[in-house]
Amino acid sequence: MTPHRAAVLPHHPPAAGTGGVDEAGRGPLAGAVVAAVVVLAPGQLIEGVRDSKLLSAAQRERLALRIRGEALGWALGRAAVAEIDRLNILNATFLAMERAVAGLAVPPRELAVDGNRAPRFAGFAGVVRTVVGGDRSCPAIAAASILAKVARDAEMLELDAAYPGYGFARHKGYPTAEHRAVLAQRGPCAAHRRSFAPVRAAMPGGACA
Repeated sequence: MTPHRAAVLPHHPPAAGTGGVDEAGRGPLAGAVVAAVVVLAPGQLIEGVRDSKLLSAAQRERLALRIRGEALGWALGRAAVAEIDRLNILNATFLAMERAVAGLAVPPRELAVDGNRAPRFAGFAGVVRTVVGGDRSCPAIAAASILAKVARDAEMLELDAAYPGYGFARHKGYPTAEHRAVLAQRGPCAAHRRSFAPVRAAMPGGACA
């Protein structure tokens, strides 16, 4: 599995612009929560970019390459399963977002965060605003949603190889009927979030090595 890291540094420093912040992985029962920040210039649009949930995996992969090449700056941050269990998923998500923004070599003029709550972003002096449904209305947030989803899906493929039989490559840790059935049969593995009720319920059956 990819070792923990606070963020991936951008490929070149961003100029003044808007940094869109979004996450992937709040709802799953397993795996890290991953956040991304993408900085776009005022009025900049990257062709094809929209809410990651409206795109196929192949489309997201292609757009992630375009975003990394055309954005003024980008970075990733993550919070591991142990941090999710220790902090709760909301605070772990905020931690991942903070790590992503900290990975930018030069901060943008403002940060637009998907949802109705945002972390404090210690050290960031610009404007922070929340945007409900931002992955569908803010190009920078939509771009961030794609990078976060692509990065997290890659991690889940690694977990699928590390813990075969749980189907992580298919359901990406989300509480599908398949995932719940396997969890009830086999018990949780080290990749599962024990602070989540369905995982706790499966623990009396034992955990995998």
